[in-house]
Amino acid sequence: MPPVTVACIKWGTAFGPEYVNRLYSGVRRNLAQEVRFVCMTEHADGLHPGVEVVPLPREPFQAEMDRALAVANRQGAMRKVSLFRPGAIPGAEGPILGFDLDVVITGDLEPIRTHAPGKVVMRHDWTEARKGRPTGHGSVFRFDPARHGYLYDDLAAAPYAEVERARGSEQRYTSHKAMAQGDFAYIPGDWVVSFKYDCLGLPPVNWLRPPRLPAGARVVCFHGRPKMPEAVEGYRGSLIRRSRPCPWLREHWIDRARADLGRDWA
Repeated sequence: MPPVTVACIKWGTAFGPEYVNRLYSGVRRNLAQEVRFVCMTEHADGLHPGVEVVPLPREPFQAEMDRALAVANRQGAMRKVSLFRPGAIPGAEGPILGFDLDVVITGDLEPIRTHAPGKVVMRHDWTEARKGRPTGHGSVFRFDPARHGYLYDDLAAAPYAEVERARGSEQRYTSHKAMAQGDFAYIPGDWVVSFKYDCLGLPPVNWLRPPRLPAGARVVCFHGRPKMPEAVEGYRGSLIRRSRPCPWLREHWIDRARADLGRDWA
């Protein structure tokens, strides 16, 4: 049986190598099968030897895409589309499970890996769901290069029009493109949760108790504030987003990764 291919992308310097290494550890601790963990990046320094590095390309349509992104005020977005390019990960077989770097793995990933076979899968975006609109959230996604090459090909064929239609949002582009093909399914919301929406609680709860880890959560996403290091130590950014120190985040994101990889790597 071939290994499960798991991929992330690290561009720029916003995230250090420890984010990749901790994600790698969390993935391999929560999948029973052998894992091939790939990071597409132009900054490979500090990555664990178990992380396979694939160079982050500059796409031939990058300039046209950047022009549309500038109009949408989303400079730098949509780099993840390079993962969808056929052959981007040499020799990859079967579906690829992808993660953003600002997530922590807290439970068994097998149900996400096998959910809705043949489909592009993402969790429903929290804000869009509240507004009754159909858009996936890009922190956790699964696709199959053999089936979903149109995610790259359609953008390559008309980069300005596709970025404009998606209003500069990679997750809107990806989920809506797959939906239009009848090729999309949502990951159950209790499997992939938001730290600020599902863990913190509203005032005064977030002032009085540490953030909770919902039962059944397999991935916790950190979008907006607090960021992951802020949440570990405690955060006082606003009345609503105030957070007490989070022991379970330190355990899953830092302590278990260091026990697995060694302190030098995590």
